[in-house]
Amino acid sequence: MDSEAENYDGLKLQNQVCFPLYACSKELIRQYGPCLKELNLTYTQYIVMMVLWEKERVSSRELAGCLHLDYGTLTPVLKRLDQAGYLTRARAAEDERLLTLTLTEKGRALKTRAAAIPPAIAECMGLTPEEFGALYALTYKALKNMEEKTKKIIIQ
Repeated sequence: MDSEAENYDGLKLQNQVCFPLYACSKELIRQYGPCLKELNLTYTQYIVMMVLWEKERVSSRELAGCLHLDYGTLTPVLKRLDQAGYLTRARAAEDERLLTLTLTEKGRALKTRAAAIPPAIAECMGLTPEEFGALYALTYKALKNMEEKTKKIIIQ
């Protein structure tokens, strides 16, 4: 193989880690579809509810950080969940720009129905518990490393 061909090996789809992560993420969210349809939730609504099931009350800033989402994405999701009666939104007394989100009884009741989703998705993925743990750890390690990078990639 000549050096020019080697220079372009990095551009081959099969040599990219981003592509299988992208395709897997897309397929994983598609697999959630039937489960979430039964709960009348979108995937983004589901991950918001997971945070609330864990914390009961959270600020919009904390939620945005947990989910790696911006306010423009969160605002309509929170509005729909509020309209469905799963959470309440109230302006924070200390900073009126922030919302305090609180899980309602109806939202808490949805947790029981949602409990069947993680095992169904784990079965669909077909990984051993060890493989699942390794995938989880490596994915979060890569995410953390990318978020901490201050150096920008510059294409010359």
